[in-house]
Amino acid sequence: MNPGDLQYTKEHEWIRLEGDNCTVGVTAHAGSQLGEVVYAELPKPGDKFEANEAFGTVESVKAVSELFMPVSGEIIEVNQALADVPESVNDDPYGEGWMVRIRMTDRAELKDLLSAEDYEGYIADSVEDGEA
Repeated sequence: MNPGDLQYTKEHEWIRLEGDNCTVGVTAHAGSQLGEVVYAELPKPGDKFEANEAFGTVESVKAVSELFMPVSGEIIEVNQALADVPESVNDDPYGEGWMVRIRMTDRAELKDLLSAEDYEGYIADSVEDGEA
């Protein structure tokens, strides 16, 4: 269900490590919970964020939800295509629906993220507890 080469947060973001740079997006589970995404508010290149800090929002037909940075870093690229095709977040969350690329500043923070298997367990537990 969730790509095994990514790491995940309990806030439903994913991160793909590419050397010292990372791509960040929201998971398919988050997209299904949000409903159809109609707008994404994202930071600008050069903006810096700490791990777990809100870095933007996504607006869907159901709600507005904050996005949280999985690791500390500086924004080096923003997915400008989301301005025209925000539904990519739902249609292709691990591909065209990515949000930002960052230059990570603390690799040690990766240890705090979940594997695909752990994330799927977390979702299953949340559903059982009525939280998802």
